[in-house]
Amino acid sequence: MTRIVAFGEGMIEIAGNIGSTGLIGYGGDVLNVTVALARLGLAPSFMTALGVDVWSGELADAWAAEGVDLSLIARHPDRVPGLYGIRTDAEGERTFIYWRGVSAARFFFQLAESEALLKQAAQADVLFLSGITLSLYNAAAQRRIGDLAETIRERGGQVVFDGNYRPNGWPDARAAADAFDAFAPYVSLALPTAGDEQLLHGIGDGETIARRWHQAGAEEVVVKLGAEGAYVSHPGGTHLVTTEALTPVDTTGAGDAFDAGYLAARLAGRAPAAAAAFGHRLAGETIMHRGAIPPRDAVAAIRP
Repeated sequence: MTRIVAFGEGMIEIAGNIGSTGLIGYGGDVLNVTVALARLGLAPSFMTALGVDVWSGELADAWAAEGVDLSLIARHPDRVPGLYGIRTDAEGERTFIYWRGVSAARFFFQLAESEALLKQAAQADVLFLSGITLSLYNAAAQRRIGDLAETIRERGGQVVFDGNYRPNGWPDARAAADAFDAFAPYVSLALPTAGDEQLLHGIGDGETIARRWHQAGAEEVVVKLGAEGAYVSHPGGTHLVTTEALTPVDTTGAGDAFDAGYLAARLAGRAPAAAAAFGHRLAGETIMHRGAIPPRDAVAAIRP
């Protein structure tokens, strides 16, 4: 089976507004992708750091129950998981607030076991990470992530990158754009979002965004265009793959579900346009539920 390593942060999630009935779960963009891949029959490894507290233990148990491999998780003796809250408006559009500044995941590279875990991760067939992953670390650590990605590509593996941009994770947009551009030459499959590219580079159309990523070295690019669908560009051609208009309950995790669906379908041998259609299907189901990760039974029958 293809060995997939996803590198990022898993956090405690509070979904709901004050005065309403809230839900406590877990999420984080890379974790959302990891869980979705596991539910689709793959066996992804999640690389991160957790604490040794009871919350960290419960998170690890929940992820293992989903089929996620935990062998690349480091443990910090003093830090705990990050926390974020989701608020949704009447249209299901979400906003986030984070408490993650001293979370265990941010100290991954300071832990003694990180070197051994990185060596194991370098044997992956697929490395998945995001712009949020890069935002957790300083420039030196970002270069180490680049080294990992370069090693995997040199071995013939894939590096899949979602240029997920959260402004509060960076000093400014220029810092984020520079970090993404420095990492771009290692990327084989790019999954940018048009809105993020507009904020970082001033370009918002799928064709131009795809061209920019191809010029940086990506072989395949899928630009997420929101309600318009996705612009897919690969050596065999280009496609605009539209999506069904839905009335969402909570748009949290839509892009992550799309990423997982697209990647799973491609690994199953589906053509890029068909993979994008499947990504839309999985994202469409995800936004009909509260929180970043939908109930397992809601997506059990969805297969690429």
